[in-house]
Amino acid sequence: MMKNIIYVLTLKKIPNLTWSSSYEYNLKPNKLTIIYLIFGLILFAIGEALLLNANIGVSPWFVLHQGLSFKTGFTIGVTTFIISVLVLLFWFPLKQKPGIGTILNAILISIVLDITLPFLPKPQVFLLQFIQMIIGILIIGIGSGFYLIANLGPGPRDGLMTGINKQTKLPLSYIRTFLELTAVLLGYYLGGIVGLGTIVSAFTIGFSVSFGLFIVGKLF
Repeated sequence: MMKNIIYVLTLKKIPNLTWSSSYEYNLKPNKLTIIYLIFGLILFAIGEALLLNANIGVSPWFVLHQGLSFKTGFTIGVTTFIISVLVLLFWFPLKQKPGIGTILNAILISIVLDITLPFLPKPQVFLLQFIQMIIGILIIGIGSGFYLIANLGPGPRDGLMTGINKQTKLPLSYIRTFLELTAVLLGYYLGGIVGLGTIVSAFTIGFSVSFGLFIVGKLF
């Protein structure tokens, strides 16, 4: 048990499974890889939507999306796509290149968000809101595990994380936490709402992603 915990906390490399693409820029991946990739992206979007509907603070990146939404009047899905494109610009100095997964990430998550938000629970009791928040964070981590292991190019935000990892060799969980904190500060400046969910996810999402990579690597 302790060995697994240490592994999650210090994970520095994305696991490679039998269904993982042999390289990130594979334009003809097998069907199973695409299925797991899409499944992971849908899970990720649902996790974010659950966190948003918990209504006790959105995730750090969503503070940024929300702030931009308030400023522009666009939906969360649309502002999520806009931020994805802007984040891709930071890939160039890190020598990162987009793949099929990168493009699908930017498009599919934005669409699933706007479709699912009206139908997911919106609890009014704090305990239920807190439970939904935790479930959302875990689902985000597991969804991240699927699409990162698919190895068809990370999403814009995760590509920033893995790009920094390649340049610095720092643990993925530490890098992700730093990026989340940066996003929440920018989002708050734009008027995004910061709450308990924001604080909890800011300090746990990096570990949730590492946990997701561990779970998917062990079970799939």
